[in-house]
Amino acid sequence: MIPTEVFVGLGSNIEPRRNLGAALSRLAARFGPLRISPVYQCEAVGFDGAPFLNLVVGFTTTEPLAGVSGFLRAVEGDFGRTRSEARFAARTLDLDIVLFGDKVGEEAGLRLPRSDILRYGFVLKPLADLVPDAVHPVCGESYRALWDRLQPGPDLTLVAPLAGAATQSIVGGS
Repeated sequence: MIPTEVFVGLGSNIEPRRNLGAALSRLAARFGPLRISPVYQCEAVGFDGAPFLNLVVGFTTTEPLAGVSGFLRAVEGDFGRTRSEARFAARTLDLDIVLFGDKVGEEAGLRLPRSDILRYGFVLKPLADLVPDAVHPVCGESYRALWDRLQPGPDLTLVAPLAGAATQSIVGGS
């Protein structure tokens, strides 16, 4: 299979530093070196709850979309996530494929690119930090341009990077 560049959004508002750090270790163990965006704090969207920490990671893989998605669901499950939870609820760990190469459409139960890129700053900003000049495969605009004109939403606060061994071989965003 041809190597594919994948971008995954990560979020947590329950012990977020511990859960996100552990998730990064699992991702790096499976997919190799990761590119990690800066980490942002954002108020919960759609419900009253603790603020979330959010980031985006990028990696290259030869695994098919279904394999990557299945692995992410398994990692979420290992952290207590169940798919029966409400869409807007507290999360120990949320791992969402936002881009899988230039794939557009539905496959493996996912719609790509993920619509959250164009709706939520906590997805778009970290993605724009990692690949500012890359172009959204549907609207044809760079992530930097999309971020520059995103309508105001919940404030994002840049926070300290996640600590731990998982981040030692990982390149941060700009």
